Formats: sequence, C-alpha cells, structure tokens
Amino acid sequence: MKLNHILIVCTLLCLRFACAQDFQGIATYQSKTTLDINLEGRRIPEDRKAQIMERMKKGMERTYDLNFDRTASLYTEQQALETPNTDSRGGRFRMMMGGSTGIYYKDIQTKTFKNQQELFGKVFLVVDSLEPWQWKLGSETKKIGNYTAYKATAIKKIDTSSTNQFRRFGPPPPPRDEEKKAQEKDSTGAKTENTLFNRMEQPTEKEIVAWYTPEIPVSTGPGNYWGLPGLILEVHDDKTVILCSKLVLNPTEKSKIEAPKKGKEITQAEYDEIVADKMKEMSERFRGGNRGRQGGFRPRG
Repeated sequence: MKLNHILIVCTLLCLRFACAQDFQGIATYQSKTTLDINLEGRRIPEDRKAQIMERMKKGMERTYDLNFDRTASLYTEQQALETPNTDSRGGRFRMMMGGSTGIYYKDIQTKTFKNQQELFGKVFLVVDSLEPWQWKLGSETKKIGNYTAYKATAIKKIDTSSTNQFRRFGPPPPPRDEEKKAQEKDSTGAKTENTLFNRMEQPTEKEIVAWYTPEIPVSTGPGNYWGLPGLILEVHDDKTVILCSKLVLNPTEKSKIEAPKKGKEITQAEYDEIVADKMKEMSERFRGGNRGRQGGFRPRG
C-alpha cells in the first residue's frame, strides 16, 4: 500500500510538471503612441496638414502578438496590408519614430533577450541582458477582459544625450522660412544652434505604469516589459499605451518559441549608436534640401 501511494504521488507530480512545461499562451496587444506636433504657422495647405497628421497617427498604431510559456516569449508585430497610396516614406517615418521591435525574444531564466531588426536592408541581431525593472506593487485593481489586473509602477531614467534624442524622436522638421538662419542669439548674445532639441524640454525620468494579472503566473509582458508576478496586460510608458486585446491560453496549435538567429550580432548600445548616426545623416540631408535622394544603409568603418 505504501509503495502504491508513493507511485501515485510521483505520477501526479510528473503530470503536473508535464502540464507546466506544455503551458503556452498567445496575447495580442494594441500599441498607440501620441505625438505633440504643431504644424500651425507653416506654409502647408490645410488638407495636406490633415494628411500628414493622419499618416503620423497610423504610423504610431501597431498590433503585436506575444507567444509565451513559463520562461520565454516571442514578441512580433503583425504585418498590415499596404494601401495603394502607401509609399516608402511611411516606412522611413516609422523607423524615425522608433521603428518596430522586429522579432523580440525574452528568456526570463537567463535574463537575456535577442532582438532581430532590419535597418535599411541590413539585418542585425541585438543580443543583451534584460533591463531590470524596480517595480513597486500597488493594491489598485481593475478588470481587463475577464482578468483582475493589479497596478505596478516603476521609475525609468531617460538618457538626454543628443544621440539618444535622435533615436527617440527622429530628425527635426525642416525650419520655417523665418527660421532659416542656422543660428540664433540667446539672452547673453552668444549664438546657439536652432535645433528641435534645444527648443524641447527634456525630462530626466518618467513613470512607467503596468497592469498585470496573477491569474496567469508568468513573469513576462509585451516588448521589454517583464518582472512582475503575472502576465502584463497593459502598459503606460510616457506617450505610448500598450493594451492586451485578446488572450488565448493553451491554444490547440502550439508554436515554437525560439530565439531569432539571423543578422549581425551586436549589443543594444552598439545598435542605438548605429540608429543615431543614421538619424543624423537623414536630418542633415533633409536640412540641406536634398529630400529626394534616398540613401541606403552604409556600414561604418
């Protein structure tokens, strides 16, 4: 009897372990970013202004799928069908405003990620450690779909260097006719460069708000967000809101959650520097009035 009891316990433990290993889910997220851009005062027809603002709005609305198990996840953007009026400028605008996440793989156990990105025809594989989040758990709750979500916050420092601003906001717009002088005098009489970043108030930190559900006990979420005792269903990061719109647990057809392998392997800092250099190049070309030429990626060195 005692031996039979031990065998039953062992069998149940094995079944529980097998179920844990097979556990998977697919979450769909809607991401929207708002931009404070004022086109007033510029010599642009009103209908053209409306077209520009609509293109910017569409360019900052994206849909992602998160395939996850208990230890790893794969975050990919759904590819929308291009409309007949879509041109190559749409892709360049998306890249200037932050691009996409490409194929983003997170391994919670090793605390590492691999992000496959394509930049002007060249593929990179960004491999680095996951950013640690110092989450502060709160007691506030709300319903997201059928799940009870709890609020958590974290403070993130912002790199205010000029190269990082290019990466975050893209190249500045062309100067107005009355601003075509390359430099302006400040209150001391010294000349300062009239750039978008000199006119922009740059915060040094921001609060990230996340909503997670312990009902799905996985420590992952969309993009680079992770580290909470439950799946992250909603994120408020400055002007970007990411919201889970669909969730399927243990789908009939399970997919392989594997890290991407294609591309030149570099670190996140190296990739950021490459993007910043490209942004500066595009900005200089734009400011010089050479808007019609479209340069491809030229490797440094």
